[in-house]
Amino acid sequence: MRNLKFIAASVLVILVGILVVQNTEPVETHLLFATVAMPHAVLIFISAAAGFVLGVLLTMSLKSRRRNIR
Repeated sequence: MRNLKFIAASVLVILVGILVVQNTEPVETHLLFATVAMPHAVLIFISAAAGFVLGVLLTMSLKSRRRNIR
């Protein structure tokens, strides 16, 4: 099971890497009250990193709740 998680994570990292390399044109992004111009690759990387961090935090939260119930 641990190898399956490692393989899945590796595949996802490779796919995000391919997306980042292929999308280098600049794009304007509206963040609340500001407009930021950045390469599309940076936006994809930031989004993927934020999703990863949120997933890890959610998993840690659920594990701690399970331990407290027992």
